[in-house]
Amino acid sequence: MKKILIPDPPVPALEVRDVTKNYGEVQALAGITLSIPRGELFGLLGPNGAGKSTLINIVTGLVRRSSGEVKVFGFDVERDYRASRSLVGAVPQELVYDHFFTVRQTLKIQSGYYGLTRNDVWMEELLERLKLKEHEHQTIRELSGGMKRRLLVAKAMVHRPAILILDEPTAGVDVALRRSLWDLVRQVHAEGTTVVLTTHYLDEAEELCERVGIIDHGVFVALDRKERLMQQIHNRRVTLDFGAKVEGLPEELARLGGTLSEDGLRATLLVDRSDGSLQRLVEALGRGNLPLMDFQVAGAGLEDVFLELTADSAKPDERRPAAEALR
Repeated sequence: MKKILIPDPPVPALEVRDVTKNYGEVQALAGITLSIPRGELFGLLGPNGAGKSTLINIVTGLVRRSSGEVKVFGFDVERDYRASRSLVGAVPQELVYDHFFTVRQTLKIQSGYYGLTRNDVWMEELLERLKLKEHEHQTIRELSGGMKRRLLVAKAMVHRPAILILDEPTAGVDVALRRSLWDLVRQVHAEGTTVVLTTHYLDEAEELCERVGIIDHGVFVALDRKERLMQQIHNRRVTLDFGAKVEGLPEELARLGGTLSEDGLRATLLVDRSDGSLQRLVEALGRGNLPLMDFQVAGAGLEDVFLELTADSAKPDERRPAAEALR
């Protein structure tokens, strides 16, 4: 395969302008605009059916856009598809393999799709990095779910892509593997690869990503650095720890949205600092005669931002542009 030279001076790793996608009368994307600079670790979030996978499939060439423009390092994904696809590696949600090939054979075949006939040194490194070396002669059907997930990542990286797209990479894996994949993402990013991560684990995006875009009903309802997003949400997460089991929360705390843990030893609430809810909570605690042992107030996390901005996701006619949603 002829090596694709990335344009210089620098252009964005991914540039999406006014992209729409219609499936008959259903509009999956309603005018998405996004620019991801080289070397960024970007988080793409949204409820099920929001348009995340549609956008990724357009970038990777699996779906044709209805209108707009999509470029990977300056190459249009439809007109310059050979160049754009050679620069992208994608890890899909689904575990898709030919189960009768071994791990090593799978990587050799994947290399061949990109015209790479002398890729053994890099394949060895991938096998070592992803802890697949001891499984290299096993067929895919002999691997555990976690090993299959690692192999998906290896396939996506076998041609050394300039941009790596991870679509729910830790779905269904155990905690140890999840942390291991986090470390790999950090390592790949530190080496200069642009990374786009979609995930339903909000702590994952908060831990890894520099900037976050939240899609709902085919439009961005938020697009900013994660710290700025969290600063603009008024909610505060309150944790109440009790010294003895509480059978039920007083009505005043329940009205403020309090939830009690199964063991009755902890309650959590989200209160709005701007409407006096925090003050009412303190007053209710004074009247509640609860065995309160500890009281903690923390700023909003990315999960709180996500929940607030997608709260009307069941109402497709109440779409809010990003700027309006963050006022």
